[in-house]
Amino acid sequence: MKALVQRVLEAEVRVEGASVGAIGPGVLLFLGIEQGDGAAQIPRLVERVLGLRIFPGDEKPMDRSLSEVGGGLLVVSQFTLAADTRRGRRPSFSSAAPPPVAEPLYEAFLAEARRQHGGLVEAGRFGADMKVALVNDGPLTFWLEG
Repeated sequence: MKALVQRVLEAEVRVEGASVGAIGPGVLLFLGIEQGDGAAQIPRLVERVLGLRIFPGDEKPMDRSLSEVGGGLLVVSQFTLAADTRRGRRPSFSSAAPPPVAEPLYEAFLAEARRQHGGLVEAGRFGADMKVALVNDGPLTFWLEG
């Protein structure tokens, strides 16, 4: 699993013009699920996302975690994170998990995030054509694999 984590002041996902998920200050997480990924990876990846010290503390600019600040978490499924762009001009998505495998893992990730995080957890819609708006804070963007 691959996670692109962005600290945001706000983020929203719209599908067919309607908001399906929105947060204020917190983390926008794009989640890529690859072939071979499994449910066993989910608790640790969620723990890493929630514990990543990317929010300001009293003395350091990056000293507190999402769990500590109680910010929102917006999770968006994004198969393109599994793209192979090493050759040519057209990305290959052969390493992405097929939808019948990826969707249950995405839902399991959301369930685990809701279980572990006391704050707001919102989500995009799996497989939909989504419009994502965000105000990246920093900008801070991190890549996690788990």
